Amino acid sequence: MQMTLKPLKPRNPFVAASLKRMAGPHRRSASAKRQQAARELRAELRADRTRSSP
Repeated sequence: MQMTLKPLKPRNPFVAASLKRMAGPHRRSASAKRQQAARELRAELRADRTRSSP
């Protein structure tokens, strides 16, 4: 009697690369920082405008 084996599921090639990379803290990109600063400035200007209106 001969045994037959199912072919194994192929490995994900991206997993090995991701495991070798050093995982570090996630940082905001420069564009995200600029966008956040612009949002804060707009909110501050909006708050000043509502406070100073008679």
